[in-house]
Amino acid sequence: MTQAKKRALAAAVVGTLKSIYPEATCALEFGGDPFKLLVMGRLSAQCTDARVNIVCRELFARFPDAPALAAASVSEVEEIIRPCGLYRTKAKNIVDAANLLLDKFGGVLPSDMDSLLTFPGVGRKIANLLRGDIFGLPAIVADTHCIRLCGRLGFYRESEKDPTRVERIMTELVAPEEQNDFCHRLVQFGRDVCTARAPRCEGCPLATLCSHNNR
Repeated sequence: MTQAKKRALAAAVVGTLKSIYPEATCALEFGGDPFKLLVMGRLSAQCTDARVNIVCRELFARFPDAPALAAASVSEVEEIIRPCGLYRTKAKNIVDAANLLLDKFGGVLPSDMDSLLTFPGVGRKIANLLRGDIFGLPAIVADTHCIRLCGRLGFYRESEKDPTRVERIMTELVAPEEQNDFCHRLVQFGRDVCTARAPRCEGCPLATLCSHNNR
């Protein structure tokens, strides 16, 4: 498939998903707070968004902002976030990130990729989530839903699993102003219709556009 055809396919997929999900919302309930989204993004690694939302109700009730978390004991944070898995590493990352935000950035989350990547536990996926949701910048969040669904749709081989490659490919295909909402809609679609184990191909609204369905 030529690059021009892939861009046309991307536009068609974006349009269809917009009609299905007019409101593209982040599954993490961060209340518009940049630091909370950073924390929740870190906790979401190998954990469901639903569990992160539940755990963070207690976490943010106890430690409502970066100064509070910066002063928290790692062990206390560990006990709260234990259900999210990898809790020792995540707790240390969260406390260290709070201190970095205060000490280096004056409590204001930076928007540039290089600065965001200096936060403990933050990779390109979380950085792009922040850039898109907080700063309104073009950003492809190459999470498991994005990687799986865009492969099935035919933008690259389904065997491609490298997040950085997927981010680069999709950044070139999806219009900049659509990228952030497109990724949120992919998450919703991946949960509702195109699941990992049992995709509902029959009656799928993207069936005519999908290379996996049209082999």
